[in-house]
Amino acid sequence: MFHIALYEPEIAPNTGNIIRLCANNGSHLHLIEPLGFDLEEKKLRRAGLDYADLANVTRHKNYDDFLQAMAGKRIMVCTTKGSRPHTELEFAKDDVLLFGPETRGLPMDIINAAPLEQRLRIPMMSSSRSLNLSNSVAIISYEAWRQLGFEGA
Repeated sequence: MFHIALYEPEIAPNTGNIIRLCANNGSHLHLIEPLGFDLEEKKLRRAGLDYADLANVTRHKNYDDFLQAMAGKRIMVCTTKGSRPHTELEFAKDDVLLFGPETRGLPMDIINAAPLEQRLRIPMMSSSRSLNLSNSVAIISYEAWRQLGFEGA
Protein backbone atom coordinates (compact mmCIF):
# COMPACT_ATOMS: atom_id res chain seq x y z
CA MET A 1 0.00 0.00 0.00
CA PHE A 2 1.06 3.63 -0.10
CA HIS A 3 2.57 5.81 2.64
CA ILE A 4 1.28 8.94 4.36
CA ALA A 5 3.86 11.20 6.00
CA LEU A 6 3.18 14.08 8.38
CA TYR A 7 6.04 16.56 8.63
CA GLU A 8 6.15 17.98 12.18
CA PRO A 9 2.41 17.68 12.89
CA GLU A 10 1.18 20.11 15.55
CA ILE A 11 -2.39 19.19 16.50
CA ALA A 12 -3.04 15.91 18.29
CA PRO A 13 -6.69 15.40 17.20
CA ASN A 14 -5.70 15.76 13.52
CA THR A 15 -3.03 13.09 13.91
CA GLY A 16 -5.51 10.89 15.79
CA ASN A 17 -7.98 11.22 12.92
CA ILE A 18 -5.22 10.35 10.44
CA ILE A 19 -4.24 7.27 12.48
CA ARG A 20 -7.85 6.12 12.24
CA LEU A 21 -7.87 6.89 8.50
CA CYS A 22 -4.68 4.85 7.94
CA ALA A 23 -6.14 1.91 9.83
CA ASN A 24 -9.13 2.03 7.48
CA ASN A 25 -7.34 2.49 4.14
CA GLY A 26 -4.30 0.34 4.89
CA SER A 27 -1.68 3.03 4.36
CA HIS A 28 1.49 3.26 6.44
CA LEU A 29 1.69 6.46 8.53
CA HIS A 30 5.04 8.19 9.09
CA LEU A 31 5.38 10.90 11.75
CA ILE A 32 8.38 13.16 11.24
CA GLU A 33 9.59 14.78 14.47
CA PRO A 34 9.49 17.08 16.24
CA LEU A 35 5.81 16.56 17.04
CA GLY A 36 3.75 19.37 18.53
CA PHE A 37 2.23 17.00 21.11
CA ASP A 38 2.88 13.86 23.11
CA LEU A 39 1.71 10.64 21.46
CA GLU A 40 0.09 9.71 24.76
CA GLU A 41 -2.02 12.87 24.74
CA LYS A 42 -5.68 12.23 25.59
CA LYS A 43 -6.96 14.17 22.55
CA LEU A 44 -4.85 12.00 20.23
CA ARG A 45 -6.15 8.79 21.81
CA ARG A 46 -9.75 10.03 21.69
CA ALA A 47 -9.55 10.95 17.98
CA GLY A 48 -7.79 7.71 17.08
CA LEU A 49 -10.17 5.69 19.25
CA ASP A 50 -9.08 2.08 19.31
CA TYR A 51 -7.56 2.21 15.84
CA ALA A 52 -3.97 2.87 16.91
CA ASP A 53 -3.37 -0.87 17.25
CA LEU A 54 -4.69 -1.42 13.72
CA ALA A 55 -2.55 1.26 12.05
CA ASN A 56 1.04 0.89 10.90
CA VAL A 57 2.82 3.97 12.35
CA THR A 58 6.53 4.80 12.21
CA ARG A 59 8.25 7.75 13.88
CA HIS A 60 11.28 9.44 12.31
CA LYS A 61 13.67 11.61 14.35
CA ASN A 62 13.88 14.20 11.57
CA TYR A 63 13.30 14.77 7.86
CA ASP A 64 16.69 13.37 6.84
CA ASP A 65 15.97 10.08 8.64
CA PHE A 66 12.59 9.97 6.90
CA LEU A 67 14.21 10.50 3.49
CA GLN A 68 16.65 7.67 4.15
CA ALA A 69 13.78 5.35 5.09
CA MET A 70 11.88 6.32 1.92
CA ALA A 71 14.86 5.93 -0.44
CA GLY A 72 13.69 4.78 -3.85
CA LYS A 73 10.07 5.77 -3.28
CA ARG A 74 8.29 8.57 -5.12
CA ILE A 75 7.39 11.37 -2.68
CA MET A 76 4.33 13.47 -3.52
CA VAL A 77 4.47 16.87 -1.84
CA CYS A 78 0.90 17.81 -0.91
CA THR A 79 0.61 21.58 -0.55
CA THR A 80 -1.56 24.57 -1.40
CA LYS A 81 1.46 25.64 -3.47
CA GLY A 82 1.23 22.50 -5.62
CA SER A 83 1.53 22.77 -9.37
CA ARG A 84 -1.18 20.24 -10.26
CA PRO A 85 -4.45 18.88 -8.87
CA HIS A 86 -4.12 15.58 -7.03
CA THR A 87 -6.55 13.97 -9.48
CA GLU A 88 -4.16 14.43 -12.42
CA LEU A 89 -1.52 12.10 -11.02
CA GLU A 90 -1.46 8.37 -11.64
CA PHE A 91 -0.64 6.98 -8.20
CA ALA A 92 1.50 3.88 -7.69
CA LYS A 93 1.37 1.33 -4.89
CA ASP A 94 4.45 2.50 -2.94
CA ASP A 95 3.99 6.28 -3.32
CA VAL A 96 4.51 8.59 -0.35
CA LEU A 97 2.03 11.42 0.33
CA LEU A 98 3.85 14.11 2.33
CA PHE A 99 1.87 16.76 4.25
CA GLY A 100 3.12 19.73 6.26
CA PRO A 101 2.20 21.04 9.70
CA GLU A 102 -1.18 22.64 10.23
CA THR A 103 -0.15 26.24 10.89
CA ARG A 104 2.63 26.72 8.34
CA GLY A 105 2.63 23.95 5.75
CA LEU A 106 5.75 22.39 4.28
CA PRO A 107 8.92 24.51 4.15
CA MET A 108 9.68 25.93 0.70
CA ASP A 109 12.99 24.05 0.48
CA ILE A 110 11.10 20.73 0.72
CA ILE A 111 8.50 21.88 -1.82
CA ASN A 112 11.16 23.17 -4.23
CA ALA A 113 13.16 19.93 -3.95
CA ALA A 114 10.25 17.96 -5.42
CA PRO A 115 9.80 17.75 -9.19
CA LEU A 116 6.92 19.95 -10.40
CA GLU A 117 4.82 16.94 -11.36
CA GLN A 118 5.07 15.64 -7.77
CA ARG A 119 3.75 18.84 -6.15
CA LEU A 120 0.06 18.19 -5.59
CA ARG A 121 -2.78 20.46 -4.51
CA ILE A 122 -6.45 19.97 -3.80
CA PRO A 123 -8.59 22.29 -5.95
CA MET A 124 -10.57 24.80 -3.90
CA MET A 125 -12.20 28.18 -4.29
CA SER A 126 -9.73 31.01 -4.95
CA SER A 127 -10.89 32.86 -1.82
CA SER A 128 -9.91 29.89 0.41
CA ARG A 129 -6.50 29.44 2.05
CA SER A 130 -6.46 25.77 2.96
CA LEU A 131 -8.31 22.72 4.25
CA ASN A 132 -7.94 20.95 7.58
CA LEU A 133 -4.96 18.57 7.55
CA SER A 134 -6.94 15.40 8.29
CA ASN A 135 -9.48 16.32 5.59
CA SER A 136 -6.67 16.89 3.07
CA VAL A 137 -5.07 13.56 3.90
CA ALA A 138 -8.44 11.83 3.48
CA ILE A 139 -9.14 13.44 0.11
CA ILE A 140 -5.78 12.64 -1.47
CA SER A 141 -5.26 9.22 0.13
CA TYR A 142 -8.68 7.99 -0.93
CA GLU A 143 -8.05 9.15 -4.51
CA ALA A 144 -4.78 7.20 -4.45
CA TRP A 145 -6.53 4.14 -3.00
CA ARG A 146 -9.38 4.42 -5.54
CA GLN A 147 -6.83 4.40 -8.35
CA LEU A 148 -5.31 1.25 -6.86
CA GLY A 149 -8.74 -0.43 -6.98
CA PHE A 150 -9.31 -0.16 -3.22
CA GLU A 151 -6.83 -2.98 -2.79
CA GLY A 152 -7.44 -4.94 0.42
CA ALA A 153 -10.98 -3.66 0.99
